[in-house]
Amino acid sequence: MSGPDPETKMQFLFSVRSRGVTEQRVLEAIEAIDRGMFVRGIFSERAYEDVPLPIACGQTISQPSIVGMMTQALQISPRDTVLEVGTGSGYQAAILSKLARRVYTIDRHARLVREARAVFEQLQLANVTSLVGDGSHGLSEQAPFDRIIVTAAAEDPPSPLLAQLKTGGIMVLPVGQSDHVQTLIRVRKTEDGLDYDELRPVRFVPLLEGLGKDT
Repeated sequence: MSGPDPETKMQFLFSVRSRGVTEQRVLEAIEAIDRGMFVRGIFSERAYEDVPLPIACGQTISQPSIVGMMTQALQISPRDTVLEVGTGSGYQAAILSKLARRVYTIDRHARLVREARAVFEQLQLANVTSLVGDGSHGLSEQAPFDRIIVTAAAEDPPSPLLAQLKTGGIMVLPVGQSDHVQTLIRVRKTEDGLDYDELRPVRFVPLLEGLGKDT
């Protein structure tokens, strides 16, 4: 598997770092996972730019600096079990796999899960389980989770996901009522309730219920 040349890789990491991703473990995970493996077709030559790119099923692979920022905000420890809602290309889950003990990732589009799973196998990421399902309901059979990340925007944090977050756990997700005005937030679940931090403005595809119509 040939990744980018050293200079391209260096520029890629520099652009991610310059946008506020400074935690060493997160940068090492980004360095370890070749984004080029998750981008197909005419967009593959842009895999090492800090931009979101279209993928199948009308979805996108997020901007690497946003992936890094969301990952950093989760404050993952090596013992954590993480739920990702919205597998998409699989790139975010692959980064998480380098930081957490176990990653469950769920997507409503069977095609995306199939394609992501193939890349996980190629990269030998044995601690990632990818499933087709309605992520807005979480994954109750594996709950509770230490960390939850949602890569699609909802008006509010979905209550099933909050219920599946451990006390002391962290969830990071975009919230907002339109495609144009969304805020990345971090929710901490404490003994006394929920603490919210606003992190930055973002743009994500909407979190939809049900399964995609693709096969």
